[in-house]
Amino acid sequence: MEKITPGPLLDVMGELFSDEISIAVSNMDEYTYYRPSKRIDLKIKPGDKVREGTIAHKALTTGHKASEFINREVFGVPYHGMAVPFEEDGELAGCVMAIYPAYTEGKSVVTVKSPDGWRPISFTDVRYLEVKDRKTHVHAADFSGTNKNSLQEFEYLLPRDSFIRCHRSFIVNVHHIEEIYPDTHSTFVLEMDNGERLPVSQSYSSYFRKLLGF
Repeated sequence: MEKITPGPLLDVMGELFSDEISIAVSNMDEYTYYRPSKRIDLKIKPGDKVREGTIAHKALTTGHKASEFINREVFGVPYHGMAVPFEEDGELAGCVMAIYPAYTEGKSVVTVKSPDGWRPISFTDVRYLEVKDRKTHVHAADFSGTNKNSLQEFEYLLPRDSFIRCHRSFIVNVHHIEEIYPDTHSTFVLEMDNGERLPVSQSYSSYFRKLLGF
């Protein structure tokens, strides 16, 4: 059997965890491989320098496994990460990282802009979130308003057991889905409990089916 090169091997590993976990590899100075997931993407590119404050930098400077929360100041989004250093010819040569979404605990509302101020809306009352005209619109049972966070940030803030990204422009609360209809090219249409219909795009369809179990 021919020798397996690192790139294809890491691609296979990424397939095992691609829905939830991003994978990155670095040498002592820069990233050499990156595979984003559906749930978190730090926008790393091969050749980017390993920056101080990252989980990779901590592993490389200590020579030991590092596992902790990294705040949004480094990559623009918060994340939990684990980095394991590796050696070549007996010397520290780089590290492999697993990058997880940072879930917010203890928060159960989305605060949206109202005509006169701001209104907190319970997670359970939010039907879906939509990006439109470069703003994030939060749609609830009896109210719609805007929030400063992007959909990507909301993916880390909202509870995974209720909210799923179904399209680049939509995150949906599964508890408000009335029915799921097949559409063209392996896509779906969601009928919500208020009669509205939302798309599930092809790029999110397999992820959506996996999480809902159909």
